[in-house]
Amino acid sequence: MGGFWGRRAADGLMPLDDALGALGGDGVLGRQFAEVPLSQIVGTSARAGDFDAEFNLVNRHLRGRWQGVASVLDRGAEPPVDLVRLGELYFVVDGHHRVSVARARGWPVVPAQVVHICTIAYAMGCLRLAHLPSKAAERRFLDRVPLPNDVRANLWLDRPADWSRLADAAESWAFRRSLDGRPFTDREELAGVWWQEEVLPVITRLRDAGKCVDLRDVETYAVALATRDHHGWHAWPEDLPEHLGGKAKRPRRLT
Repeated sequence: MGGFWGRRAADGLMPLDDALGALGGDGVLGRQFAEVPLSQIVGTSARAGDFDAEFNLVNRHLRGRWQGVASVLDRGAEPPVDLVRLGELYFVVDGHHRVSVARARGWPVVPAQVVHICTIAYAMGCLRLAHLPSKAAERRFLDRVPLPNDVRANLWLDRPADWSRLADAAESWAFRRSLDGRPFTDREELAGVWWQEEVLPVITRLRDAGKCVDLRDVETYAVALATRDHHGWHAWPEDLPEHLGGKAKRPRRLT
């Protein structure tokens, strides 16, 4: 059956606990009132089985409740919903039916009281349930290599194993640097210097050569690192861009 009362989408609402478990909660930033775009409300604190990923109702026992809420909203009453914000995404704590009705009516935004929780791994607007294993691996990477916040907001790799490989590479680089008499005082310093002195120069070389121009910074470095490992190099060759060839493309995204 199609239409609003249609079947559940394969990728349902993202449970808040699962998202926090993957991203890593890092404290509450505050609470405020906001007009929240409905397209950024993707999850729930407790009602994952009642609505699909588009907030269509899939639990038919709640249809009467949904219609009652719709009647109230259609009369102009619009109490704010309660949301939790992680990065660019929002999760419903109270007001699932109001969000569902608002989406069915084609509203662009909904009024909300929002609690903003900071996370270790950043929740981009494109993040969906299928991406959480990779984000969990990213969080584990950031525990080992705590990059600055301005870098974290643009991190994305599809495969969890790539994050482990990246952490190993960063720590190996730091170990070699310490053997040269330049040890680090803590992991924050290690991460910042590694990004500035190792990662960004490689990215700049590739971009200047017209390679990886449509990739995020960390994707570009991951492609270069995979090429280096494939050839068994211990240092970056001068002709690195020439070795990338077809590898200079964005890795396959999860769907």
